[in-house]
Amino acid sequence: MLRKKAVMLDQHMLTHRESLLPFIYTDLLAEYAGDHQMCCFHFWKMEHQVILGMKDTRVASLKEGVQSIKNNSYQVVVRNSGGLAVVADEGILNFSIILPQPTDKYSFSIDQGYELMKSIIEKAFAEFEMDIEAFEVSDSYCPGDFDLSINGKKFAGISQRRIKNGIGIMIYLSICGDQNKRGEIVREFYQTSLVEKFGTDGFPPVNPDSMANLSDLLQANLTVEDVKERISHVLNQTFDFSEKYDQTFKDFLISTEFNDKFEKQNERMKQRNQIIDWSENY
Repeated sequence: MLRKKAVMLDQHMLTHRESLLPFIYTDLLAEYAGDHQMCCFHFWKMEHQVILGMKDTRVASLKEGVQSIKNNSYQVVVRNSGGLAVVADEGILNFSIILPQPTDKYSFSIDQGYELMKSIIEKAFAEFEMDIEAFEVSDSYCPGDFDLSINGKKFAGISQRRIKNGIGIMIYLSICGDQNKRGEIVREFYQTSLVEKFGTDGFPPVNPDSMANLSDLLQANLTVEDVKERISHVLNQTFDFSEKYDQTFKDFLISTEFNDKFEKQNERMKQRNQIIDWSENY
């Protein structure tokens, strides 16, 4: 079977000053995937960050909610897609699969995207012989139909974004660290910003106990780097990461074309984040 062409972008720990980058890259990689009929994979991590969805910016008391996050020594960024608040820190791995939109009459459905991501995660941890289930954990932060859980505890959430000729399937994986604290921070954000409307209007009644780290669920001493290696091993069995594709991709990342597109996306993200005074949070 012919393996599909693929490239990898691995962004290591991003500071708050760099917190717009993964969202900029998602859109640029989606365009690249469509233009070059190439599968792109993207790893990234952030330092103590709460990532808000666009819906979160419409809470009644946004300023007070953002301050509650800062009081917990986390910073805030607004992503360029829907969904709700998630946490990114040293123990969380973010991973994206970015595919070209099919050029034939058969479209790639939303469910197919979710199933692809779930399949990769299952293969990465097949040795543990644990059932990974996909269903909404309604009292987790950022609940969705394809939350991934073990024994009822959510450890990952999956979302999708479709841009021009590309499809992005994104997952955050809680690997290690203080997951209960992450839940408490998001719960406090909603309690502070919604007050008596906490848990209503489509915002989750966050229960920190609804989520757990993958390392705890599997009773294994996992790190983010361990999980990256496991996922990369699965990808290398399935996709063709030839050096020629990698070199073409690297040339694109330093090209004038890329820089022009990057600056346009960067300005859009800065404008989106004006609502939380992002530039004043360095």
